[in-house]
Amino acid sequence: MNAKEYLSQALWLDQMIESKLEQLETLRGLSMKVTSSFRDDKVTGGNNEKSRMESTIVKVIELEEEINADFNRLIDLKKTIQDTINKMEDINYQLLLEMRYINGKNWEDIAQQLNYNNRTVFKVHGKALKQFERVNASGQ
Repeated sequence: MNAKEYLSQALWLDQMIESKLEQLETLRGLSMKVTSSFRDDKVTGGNNEKSRMESTIVKVIELEEEINADFNRLIDLKKTIQDTINKMEDINYQLLLEMRYINGKNWEDIAQQLNYNNRTVFKVHGKALKQFERVNASGQ
């Protein structure tokens, strides 16, 4: 895995968490609309079907647990990435990589904040990735 792929893991995990949070919002909305069904079914062998509301609530809880686990992974990953970035010699490279891969900023915002044009941002990014790879390889 090269430096860009390694660093991008945090961006992808962050986006995955955002997607799951949207799903959670949808499920919670559905759980408010679902009604319990009362039936006169005969109970046999303890194989009762769960109500739709109960099933939906279970799914909400399971998704919340997934999100929490992903969030913990994201925190650990960002900490590891930040530790490696902090070992880099060039402060401009550190700042650019931090803005992009820790804070998730887009290229236009990074260019504006660093007073670079778009071409310069990508040029500096390429050099920063090479330095990150060297630092990461020496730290393992």
